Amino acid sequence: MAGLIKREVIDAVRDRADIKSVVEGYVSLRSSGVGSYKGLCPFHDERTPSFYIRTSTNTYHCFGCGEGGDVISFIQKQDHSTFAETVEKLAGMLGITVEYDDGGTGARPEDVGRRRRLLDAHKIAEEFFQKQLGSEEAAIAREFLASRGFDQAAAVRFGCGYAPQGWDGLLKHLTAKGFTREEMLEGGLLSQGQRGAYDRFRGRLIWPIRDLTGATIGFGARKLHEEDQGPKYLNTPETPLYKKSQVLYGLDLAKKAISSQREIVVVEGYTDVMAAQLAGVETAVATCGTAFGEDHIKIARRLLRDDGTGGSVIFTFDGDAAGQKAALRAFEEDQKFVAQTFVVVEPSGMDPCDVRLARGDAGVREMIQAKRPLFEFAIRSQIAGFDITTAEGRVGALRSAAEIVAKIRDATLRPEYARQLSQWLGMELGVVEQAVQYAMRSPRSQPRGGGQQPQGSEAPQYVRLDVRDPVTRLERDVMIVALQLPSLLDRTRWGPFTRLRLYTPALAALHAAVLAAAKAQTPLPRWVNGVAEHAGPELLPLVYELAAAPIPAKDQEGMEHYGAEVLGRISEMNITRQKADLVSELSRLDPVADRERQAALSRDLMDLERQRRALLRD
Repeated sequence: MAGLIKREVIDAVRDRADIKSVVEGYVSLRSSGVGSYKGLCPFHDERTPSFYIRTSTNTYHCFGCGEGGDVISFIQKQDHSTFAETVEKLAGMLGITVEYDDGGTGARPEDVGRRRRLLDAHKIAEEFFQKQLGSEEAAIAREFLASRGFDQAAAVRFGCGYAPQGWDGLLKHLTAKGFTREEMLEGGLLSQGQRGAYDRFRGRLIWPIRDLTGATIGFGARKLHEEDQGPKYLNTPETPLYKKSQVLYGLDLAKKAISSQREIVVVEGYTDVMAAQLAGVETAVATCGTAFGEDHIKIARRLLRDDGTGGSVIFTFDGDAAGQKAALRAFEEDQKFVAQTFVVVEPSGMDPCDVRLARGDAGVREMIQAKRPLFEFAIRSQIAGFDITTAEGRVGALRSAAEIVAKIRDATLRPEYARQLSQWLGMELGVVEQAVQYAMRSPRSQPRGGGQQPQGSEAPQYVRLDVRDPVTRLERDVMIVALQLPSLLDRTRWGPFTRLRLYTPALAALHAAVLAAAKAQTPLPRWVNGVAEHAGPELLPLVYELAAAPIPAKDQEGMEHYGAEVLGRISEMNITRQKADLVSELSRLDPVADRERQAALSRDLMDLERQRRALLRD
């Protein structure tokens, strides 16, 4: 496996990628001053533009929701890709060779070629299955789709197909296209028997399973013929392309809605995804033959921007015992989300596809809207296992349910659920609270991670400055100049800038980061990112806000004049403050005992006055 991407490659990508060209692939921009452009924010709904990019710093910032960053972070958030995937994508667009710290150049050419071959084989297989769906033999597949409420348009939208009953239909087709049996076996398209290789999927309705980019990486297949001795649903096995624990069916279609609505609805099967999405629940996805687990959570959290500022995860389960058991398993996974988690269990046991057939699209939407907090469902499910008409049953239910309340990660929610538990059991609140406290001391009831937020959820808080304060406003303007016009901090101005005392805590910390970036001799093309690295994660939103903030000037000359004026004003203000401090100290000194200190302070005052006059001349 390759190591980390080399720093010089990342720097080259940041230097050469034009943020305006990249952003315009997602957002319509219009000019907003010298080197500044604005548009509607792609990260939240708004009617008036508050999203700005600054070409001189190659950064963006939304003054509405606080999202900000550079060209790499923009693509990451838009395409829901990892940092490495994004750098590799931009490097490919820019013709930059990606090298890694271990001396390699990423995946071996033969591995890249092999993956490309497997993807091509799946694309051709998908087209083959889709064409077969129109055949006479596939009438049984079309009838099944129709019986579940899906017409031809729905089949096309979700790429449905049919695998013919023969043993080698796909094998012959792919062989004619130049693929080897070894490649088909590696991709899970064939199975190996005693008499040789044969089609894995035969006589079945087919769904293509796609990754986030929309590339087909596997298939799901439903049994249609009674003589088929296989399982009801058959999926692609684990392959270099397909890892079932990392795949969510329908995610390629749902990802934009999940990101914009900050909601993900987890249903149980392919037809449920189809029914939900066709009914307007565009955030519906499903696992592929496995429980919703750790890797699925990572994908969901990345799409939801699961940082504690909102978002919903909704699990739907059948109303039978298996469905309730699955919902309780989901409760355990809830501790890994910051977003609110809900559960939908249809009382009559119908799944979303059944509901759509019985009550139409509106019925599916109403079903999802009737969601209940997962905590409530888990607690009530525990209580249901006891006869609470008896004293023994109530005590047993209390002990069992108290353990669930104790596991709730959000400490502000625990008292509320303790209160509700007391009502459901008809017991005094003090008794319930005592049971919860006892359960919290039990190791098995401790929230995972020691009650802390899930790893990766510690998103930096967006620092909003109070610009009504004239001092804060001036200090903010100074840091805008330092980030966007660092060339103004020449030899003449650098000394006064290093001596500045900023009174706004966040801006004082940012001032220290600028000094650190300068000490590290950060090149001007990477200046903002260099400052960001020294600022740390807490100040990142502020760095990108100020790096993208418009400057009130019509041209470059006007920007430099503005910057020089701001630097002059802050330096004069600091000199005035320092003089006031020295005069105050002088007034407290004893004329005889502190004669030497008086002389030193007088010299310092004269020096400050010379600096002030020099500023006025400039």
